[in-house]
Amino acid sequence: MAKKMMLGNEAIARGAYEAGVKVSAAYPGTPSTEISENLVQYQEIYAEWSPNEKVAAEVAIGASISGVRVLVSMKHVGVNVASDPLYTVSYIGVNGGLVLVAADDPGVYSSQNEQDTRCVARAAQVPVLEPSDSEEAKEFVKAAFELSEQYDTPVIVRTTTRLAHSQGLVELGERKEVPDKPYEKNVAKYVMMPGMAKQRHIYVEQRLKKMAEDGAAFSINRAEYRDTSIGFITSGIPYQYVREACPEASVLKLGMVHPLPRRLIEEFAAKVDRLYIFEELEPVIEEQVRSWGIACTGKEIFTVQGEYSANLLRRAVLGETAEGKAPVRVPARPPILCPGCPHRSVYSVLNKLKIHAAGDIGCYTLGALAPLNVVDTTVCMGASISTLHGMEKAKGREYIKNWVAVIGDSTFMHTGINSLINMVYNKGTGTVIILDNSTTGMTGHQDHAATGKTLMGEATKAVNLMQLCKAVGVAHVREVNAFDTEELERVIREETAREDVSVIITKSPCVLLKGNVFPEVCVTDSSKCKKCGLCLRPGCPALTKTADGTVTIDATMCNGCGLCMQLCKFDAIGKKER
Repeated sequence: MAKKMMLGNEAIARGAYEAGVKVSAAYPGTPSTEISENLVQYQEIYAEWSPNEKVAAEVAIGASISGVRVLVSMKHVGVNVASDPLYTVSYIGVNGGLVLVAADDPGVYSSQNEQDTRCVARAAQVPVLEPSDSEEAKEFVKAAFELSEQYDTPVIVRTTTRLAHSQGLVELGERKEVPDKPYEKNVAKYVMMPGMAKQRHIYVEQRLKKMAEDGAAFSINRAEYRDTSIGFITSGIPYQYVREACPEASVLKLGMVHPLPRRLIEEFAAKVDRLYIFEELEPVIEEQVRSWGIACTGKEIFTVQGEYSANLLRRAVLGETAEGKAPVRVPARPPILCPGCPHRSVYSVLNKLKIHAAGDIGCYTLGALAPLNVVDTTVCMGASISTLHGMEKAKGREYIKNWVAVIGDSTFMHTGINSLINMVYNKGTGTVIILDNSTTGMTGHQDHAATGKTLMGEATKAVNLMQLCKAVGVAHVREVNAFDTEELERVIREETAREDVSVIITKSPCVLLKGNVFPEVCVTDSSKCKKCGLCLRPGCPALTKTADGTVTIDATMCNGCGLCMQLCKFDAIGKKER
């Protein structure tokens, strides 16, 4: 068989293909996004971007009930959004295999928290597999489908940022053509009314008990005996760190991390002198092992925060230090909006007007940082509108007269619509600004329901945001070019003064979208520059101040949006052809 270097996400997509998956649903979210982007190369699989993770999970459930194998993928906080159907499909079980890939983010590289999906899986009573490299990512996905159908259960494959975005050698296999399973009407299984749910809960408990007993024989769980004076129980990427830092140690590598194979763990623990539990984030394995009366060392020497490493293991277990070695100091690189980003233009106006923003999840969250300093809150997808509404109901209209809610077009489609409906229905007041850059920018420019294009590249109907806002009862909806700062300032002043709900849609495509190229770049005339610094206030990285205080523009970085030119009162900034 051929072999290929693959990202973990790419290998997961390959595993779904080889497993005979026919349907995939997802919402983009780093570090899971590339799974779906790689799935579209396999024409045997229908793949879609759903408006949010809850909908994606429900699409997957429907496909599974109909009798085909289906993959649903999302990042860890997306599992929260999908938790309602997830907790119930655990009771329902499957017809065709159903696998959910949940990508956790130890180290919080691109997320608002560092939660551990294993905790959610335990509460939802769903088994979890955890691969440790790209080859395992492919094979564990295939194994997950087999287990899903064998035990009548959805299965979670848990990955992390390190696995999702690192490469490994993968052996390519053939696609398994799995016959569709016939659908048979079964109200007791598929309709979760109280009477049915009580009986299915009994089944779930029996299922997990059976999987825990059978897990000792699963090939994905394996004991590697070497020096038995020290032993590790580990899984996922931390297994690689154990093998690097302690190559002679005995290791129990768990491929299934819920339910745990108790008999296998007890056998391993009895054969090693010192037992360590090495797992990122929460002590999920450790707490269960301790509850069985097995002595072990875990979070008292290993952190519950951040991403692990081989060096962390060396320090904690072997007592090794880096004495005598100068620490490597990497220059700080604060996150910043791209040159030409339309969000910078909007935020520059809000900053000028001294308006606070209840923020949301997207590139525009960076408006919280200097020098823009506009975004005051960020909680989760869709929360900006509800947060502003809560402030108004708590303190009154006068309190929020210098506040707005900001939300991106993709995030508005994700969970912002319900929040806007709530604001209208409950007689709220306040201004919502939809930052419409025609893409899901933060995760790499994926399409959504308002862009007119599907994940599979097909043209489709695009939701009209202005008509949608009017349809839910917003009487005052305005569209403004994000880079027309004078008009934007006038509209913001007018709408924030209203005693009603209003929506401003700032329309300008993301500067990084293909085909979106400004024909000109900005240039400075040093003879006219008064060194006032007004053009520097929005923090565009293409602008720098020289030693004598004049401003220069890096033509290789400038995207020609013209925001700096609008801010200059002395005509010291102009444009030239690119």
